[in-house]
Amino acid sequence: MSVTDTAIEKIRELIITGELSPGDRLAPEQDLAAMLGISRSSLREAVKALSQAKVLDVRRGDGTYITSLSPNLLLSGLSFAVDLVRDQTLHEVFEVRRLLEPAATALAATRVTDAQIEGLRRSLELMRATDDPEEMVHRDVEFHAQVVAASGNETLCSIVAAISARALRARIWRASIAGVKSLTLVQHSAIVDALEERDAALASSAATLHLSASQKWFRELEHPETVAAADSDGEIAPSYIG
Repeated sequence: MSVTDTAIEKIRELIITGELSPGDRLAPEQDLAAMLGISRSSLREAVKALSQAKVLDVRRGDGTYITSLSPNLLLSGLSFAVDLVRDQTLHEVFEVRRLLEPAATALAATRVTDAQIEGLRRSLELMRATDDPEEMVHRDVEFHAQVVAASGNETLCSIVAAISARALRARIWRASIAGVKSLTLVQHSAIVDALEERDAALASSAATLHLSASQKWFRELEHPETVAAADSDGEIAPSYIG
């Protein structure tokens, strides 16, 4: 382990043990380096790395502070990492969504508020009012984010948001296919209805059906020679935006 890695680990331990808490200001560089038993140059490298990881906030002329350590902050780099996933493994992104979102939707059914239900209904109306594929997908992403937000789990929200963003280009392309909009609205409405009933099992099932259709569409896109959902004209049957 390098000296810098050792310094990072020591600062991490100070946070884990509670000696440093969110919002705390670190000791001056010279004092902190002496306390950790490392050189000031190694400490600077450690601080730089932890700043990039959103663990530390370096304020020029003021000092270095522990950030809020909130999940959405610490996991903000996940979206960047997921964006680098090669198209050959993009199907895995859909698989992860299918694993996480139905569970998040079930949890949301036990915690959703009336105000959040109203917000979801408004999202459906905004999607219904547009015929622009890009705006439709924007509304779709917004809808799914609202559902997961209703779970009350900030960590889950951050992970799902990062994963969901990866397939935006494919979703926009799919949104331009005739019939997709109406089918998507039907599935979204089923999710909202289940949430309004506070029925976790039904909510999970509605989300699973919706995401399964998205995953099926992507498999067909990857392997057109195996498409089973073709009509008599040889066109791929419309699927959901997802």
